[in-house]
Amino acid sequence: MHRARDRRLAAAVSIGAAAFWLGAQPALAAPKELPLALRCAELAGAVLPPELIALPTAGALIESANMVGATAPGNQQGGEYCRITGRIKALNATTPDIRFDLNLPRRWNGRALQIGGGGYNGVVVSGTGVMPFSPDRAPLAQGYATFGDDSGHVGDSSLAVFGLVDEAVTNFGYAHLKKTHDAALALIARAYGRPPQRMYFAGGSTGGREGYTVMQRYPDDYDGVIANSPALNFSGVRLLGLKLGQAEYGTPGGFIPPLLLEHVYQRTLAVCDKLDGAADGIVSDVAACREHEAEIIASLRCAGHTPARDECLTDPQLATLLVMRDGLSLPYKLAWDVGGYRGYNLFQGTHLTGMLGLAHQAERLPVPTFFANGYLFAQGDGYIRYFVAHDAEFDSLRFDPQHPGKYRAQLVALSQTIGAMNPDLSRYIAHGGKLITLQGLADEVISPNQTIAYYEALNERFGGDQVNSFMRLYMVPGFQHGSGVFIPSVDLLGALDAWVTRGMAPETLTATDIAPATNGRSRPLCRYPLFPRYAGKGSVNLASSFVCAQP
Repeated sequence: MHRARDRRLAAAVSIGAAAFWLGAQPALAAPKELPLALRCAELAGAVLPPELIALPTAGALIESANMVGATAPGNQQGGEYCRITGRIKALNATTPDIRFDLNLPRRWNGRALQIGGGGYNGVVVSGTGVMPFSPDRAPLAQGYATFGDDSGHVGDSSLAVFGLVDEAVTNFGYAHLKKTHDAALALIARAYGRPPQRMYFAGGSTGGREGYTVMQRYPDDYDGVIANSPALNFSGVRLLGLKLGQAEYGTPGGFIPPLLLEHVYQRTLAVCDKLDGAADGIVSDVAACREHEAEIIASLRCAGHTPARDECLTDPQLATLLVMRDGLSLPYKLAWDVGGYRGYNLFQGTHLTGMLGLAHQAERLPVPTFFANGYLFAQGDGYIRYFVAHDAEFDSLRFDPQHPGKYRAQLVALSQTIGAMNPDLSRYIAHGGKLITLQGLADEVISPNQTIAYYEALNERFGGDQVNSFMRLYMVPGFQHGSGVFIPSVDLLGALDAWVTRGMAPETLTATDIAPATNGRSRPLCRYPLFPRYAGKGSVNLASSFVCAQP
């Protein structure tokens, strides 16, 4: 079932034991004969040859390798581990290295977990902490060897300047995943004397896209993937963000002040909160709420008078919201026959006044920022400037996504390099790989409807039974992009491992709310298309009071 992966890992073991790892140093004892502390120390300064990594590189350098004691300050893992930092050298001297961290627990469970990044990456994923929206015990503390990287450039997740460097763009799109995987597995094999029995990937947003990317491009390398809120259609969401910014800042009166956005949200709650049987601040029955959308919009539209700023929506303001609701349709195709981007559940409980919502100020900054000008527009602006136009001074408000002219070929090429919309997961399915995806139905950054569309494309391609054999999709009411009125905490890694190793396919799970205002309440985590409906009795704060219902 895993012959291709096992052959590659066996090669990593034999190569990893070769003397050239440590240059001219004496021959080493077999890893199993040495305690982890000695094996860890031996790795410091090691050079990994390019042949060890399947994609072209100039090799890798281990910059540090030190044991972290169980009682060391800041160690919350419950045990000692070897912490390794290194960098994978690019072919072009002007391309930034891929910096990576690898953590090897003394009590290893025989499994490895690669962890994805977020936004435009640029910061090394340490792999030492708790996974987002998961219980308190970190994977490293559970015995997983963990690793992550910065995707091949330095900067916070909002910076797209590296888009000017072609090799850095390729690394960000997909290559860093394979390069870091191969380097880390060689190091794991060297330290423990054997490769991992199971190899997993977990990430959200950009990390979710990375999870789908490894299944599509490197299906033999992974046994299981957790890919939450995945930025699958990366080019599509950037182009939609640009169009949204044009509606806000390129159209007179298109800006919507936060007080009015709050009024829109409260109106949707007033109409839709109780449709699932419980007045709990969560719009759970999104399908039923959508049937009331025309009524909600009509009640929000200004009618023949000069409105107060937070009273009703003018036509230009409503047009801005409809851009986000309707999504983007293109008269040409991106990679994998993608023709646009699906819209958001804007009038079904999505809150647009948070850090990642729409713009908070009426003036566009020269370099848009998340809070001032909206996350979607800020990210789309950087994408057009650096990835598409290769011009830091380019005015993104003048760019027409529907008619990109000379930039069309670049847009299509980028969607191939960075996007993860290829529905062909046949090799991943064939070798028994499993997939869990969780996303909020109120997500304001990655459209939940785009994720659902990809899931439906898989069903159309492979049939429901085969998709059911390898994938679970959980769409969470009230959950946004890391925030929301319901923020689920659930052990997806445990569920994935049980599925891969013991054949225990997850069904309905129970999620605990970690939103500050409602911390501790619980809800069933229903498989899509089901949603939690109040059963009519019992506390609305307990999952046992809800059933998973058909919309």
